Amino acid sequence: MSVATLDKIIVTTDGACLGNPGPGGWAALLRFNKREKMISGGEADSTNNRMELMAVIEGLAALKRRCSVTIVTDSQYVINGFQEGWVKKWEANGWKTAAKKPVKNQDLWESLLAHVEQHHVKWEWVKGHSGHPDNERVDEEARTQAEKFR
Repeated sequence: MSVATLDKIIVTTDGACLGNPGPGGWAALLRFNKREKMISGGEADSTNNRMELMAVIEGLAALKRRCSVTIVTDSQYVINGFQEGWVKKWEANGWKTAAKKPVKNQDLWESLLAHVEQHHVKWEWVKGHSGHPDNERVDEEARTQAEKFR
């Protein structure tokens, strides 16, 4: 199936942590045409980076078929993992960093990589807390989820 025939989905994601580590929350807003769906969750003990990764993983996991997906995130950590090629380098190096140390959040990076490979994914970075309406919505929801574990 060509990219042109795939459904076009926008997934806006965010993660939050009250303390780092601490109670964490994530949220993903999925948009398809005029429809939208907010999904979210959290953990009692997490980190901000883990919640940022979880938001993207769960957003992609919610898709029922191969799609053309634009991931909108304020996480440089997640964006750089793909746009700077970190994930592929880590995978090729047996999940070790350039300094030969274990990659943090390997379990989530592996899961995210598997989900990304099922779709045609474009990455879009937005500055957090800058008035982007969907980013503000997922930020608020991620914080709400984290508060549940406080």
